[in-house]
Amino acid sequence: MAIGSLISSRNFGSFIGSGKVCQTEQSISYGKGERSGIATATFAHRSIFYQKFHSRMAIAFTSRFSCSPSIQQRSVGRCECFSCYSVGNWSQLSRRQCLHIEYVKVNRMRAYYKSEEYDITEAAVDSLKSAEGSAEAVLVEGNLQETSPWWQQFPKRWVIVLLCFMAFLLCNMDRVNMSIAILPMSQEFNWNSATVGLIQSSFFWGYLMTQIIGGIWADKLGGKLVLGFGVVWWSAATILTPIAARLGLPFLLMMRAFMGIGEGVAMPAMNNILSKWIPVSERSRSLALVYSGMYLGSVTGLAFSPILIHKFGWPSVFYAFGSLGSIWFALWLRKAYSSPKDDPDLCAEEKKLILGGSTAKEPVSVIPWKLILSKAPVWALIVSHFCHNWGTFILLTWMPTYYNQVLKFNLTESGLFCVLPWLTMAVFANIGGWIADTLVSKGLSITAVRKIMQSIGFLGPAFFLTQLSHVRTPAMAVLCMACSQGSDAFSQSGLYSNHQDIGPRYAGVLLGLSNTAGVLAGVFGTAATGYILQRGKNLEAVLFSLNL
Repeated sequence: MAIGSLISSRNFGSFIGSGKVCQTEQSISYGKGERSGIATATFAHRSIFYQKFHSRMAIAFTSRFSCSPSIQQRSVGRCECFSCYSVGNWSQLSRRQCLHIEYVKVNRMRAYYKSEEYDITEAAVDSLKSAEGSAEAVLVEGNLQETSPWWQQFPKRWVIVLLCFMAFLLCNMDRVNMSIAILPMSQEFNWNSATVGLIQSSFFWGYLMTQIIGGIWADKLGGKLVLGFGVVWWSAATILTPIAARLGLPFLLMMRAFMGIGEGVAMPAMNNILSKWIPVSERSRSLALVYSGMYLGSVTGLAFSPILIHKFGWPSVFYAFGSLGSIWFALWLRKAYSSPKDDPDLCAEEKKLILGGSTAKEPVSVIPWKLILSKAPVWALIVSHFCHNWGTFILLTWMPTYYNQVLKFNLTESGLFCVLPWLTMAVFANIGGWIADTLVSKGLSITAVRKIMQSIGFLGPAFFLTQLSHVRTPAMAVLCMACSQGSDAFSQSGLYSNHQDIGPRYAGVLLGLSNTAGVLAGVFGTAATGYILQRGKNLEAVLFSLNL
């Protein structure tokens, strides 16, 4: 093979440094006729070809190979490979010695070569011909760049969003499983209603403790570390719950409080990491997607818990749901980073988009509490979060009772319709996120967008709940409840997005502050509803008045 020996003598194969085979189906015709194998005469001019190749040439390697030893391409009196001053036959090309090489236009390149260091035998060529799925590579300016599969080209910031979505999916799956498992557990351990209520409330003991602390940790240490810790902690507590229950009530109460500690850091840590990864133009829909994971987690937990309990017993719910956290944690360690500046694999274009669309955020060393608490927007967030959770927790806590006592649904029907609001919230949260980001992209101020979305989140539930006293059919009542929760989900693009707007460096602390108020609202609002019902008030009127 003349071309192989000649290129090898000029160290062409060593210059490429890959030993790969490159072939072409077409043939080159210069001047008056085809000349197979003549191309080596030009490649012998090392001073022309070898020296210019490194800085100007781009060669495309494909996964198909043949054994043709020559470069052949049909053309019409012009060199299509090189941008040069000569046209015509090969001897004319070598005399003029092309002044520069701009690019090599290769269409299905199929030429092969041999080098002293990389020996490609006929057997190797035959084996390469049968290879499939080989990635295409392009050598540009001396750098080899591989064309990655589509899943590697997926925006890294949305990988972070999806991982946060899955974390919140697991969060609510592990939280709501107790509401189903508590029924067979109370029968086995002879718990009364007061004990059941104490067990259910013990989760909030730990949950309240770590809201603000979790925000401080996230802002100082980074969202990746804190959220990873939270998922591992609450997953371990979920798995240990059956063991604690058999050891005794104090151990179970302590384990439920431990679970609340883990879940308490989740929201502040998530808010911190998204404040660094997501530009303002995508903030609403990213947060809406993450929070919809909570709603879908409730649906999943309520749907699968009865099946697992029926087939394998109540402990299986805690073992199955808790073990999923280990899978998530492995992905989190591999794919997540607290900041785009920490990710070595993030492409320059996406890093520019992220850092150019948001304020530069560095880990903080000291939390300026006096400054934060002196700002009116911070207190507006706290009050809004309290009011939002007041209505939301009341509805979600007393909705099964309303379906059963007022609408006269049986327990199976009540459970089915209790899932409907979660599905509605998951859908409308994402719709609201896209609407909010669209309004921002069209030039509407961020402040105006947040106020519009939060107004829908407040006024929508108030309007639909006022209709409960006027509807006469269960179907219309269920529709009003679903619409109420659907409009409530627009708050994800309102107050829940506003923490990152007003204080991106302290997004975790701000969410910890406001969510602490929100949890307290849920506790007090639920208790207030029970107190009012004890005094003989109608549940319809209670739901309406408290949510106004």
